[in-house]
Amino acid sequence: MPVRSAIAFCLLCAALLSGAPDAQARTVYRCVRNGTVSLATAPEPGSKCVAKKIDDDAAKLPNLWGEMGVINGTLYERQQDGKTVYSTRNLPGSKIYLKFTVKTPPGSPAHEGLGRIGKPQLKVFAKEFKAAAKATGVDDAWLRAFAHAESGFDAKAVSPKGAQGVMQLMPEVIKEYGVKDPFSSSESIGAGARHLKSLKRRYKDDLVLVAAAYNAGIGAVTRYGGVPPYAETQAYVVKVQVLHDRYLVAMGRKETPAK
Repeated sequence: MPVRSAIAFCLLCAALLSGAPDAQARTVYRCVRNGTVSLATAPEPGSKCVAKKIDDDAAKLPNLWGEMGVINGTLYERQQDGKTVYSTRNLPGSKIYLKFTVKTPPGSPAHEGLGRIGKPQLKVFAKEFKAAAKATGVDDAWLRAFAHAESGFDAKAVSPKGAQGVMQLMPEVIKEYGVKDPFSSSESIGAGARHLKSLKRRYKDDLVLVAAAYNAGIGAVTRYGGVPPYAETQAYVVKVQVLHDRYLVAMGRKETPAK
């Protein structure tokens, strides 16, 4: 997820609310499209949007991303249903309203789901990730983000819930994909990639729902009609998104956020 369009509410809502003339409006919409997130003052056409109530004290909300220094972004203005609306996504008919710079609070604690995630690791199981990505079409950076979040690339990892291996496959997933040795890095990564491919197809490439289903299961996502209200799952989704962005940067597929 591009950092510029996916800055946490505590970082970006200040620019949204202070940048728009209707500054007293405290509802910000979190909109998801093709695995990217934007913030807007009205629901965006073509995106799945959820309204978020922002306190007047929004700039002092906990920093979900941890200390990241200075981040630059763009706020766009356009007309929608006869009203002027603002968004961080450059939609048709938009024009640049302002360029903003947001400084993350120094020493701000990271989201509980991020913890100390460490730097991207490109050399660990490099051949296995490359092969799985080629065989399934699942983005290599996305696949690595899940492995990093799940096990920290520990092929022998076992969770209290019974998940095993690099991709922390649950018993039913191990059975579904015919995994003989869940502690084999190649089998685990291969099956994990196939499972992610299946989830991407089910959720029409909505990577937020893919991450939620990988963590909480398809049943939970169906039951709640989206990301389940589980603290663990919500933290996990954020963690995978941040890791995906970091792997894209590490792999030279996007620029490092300006500081």
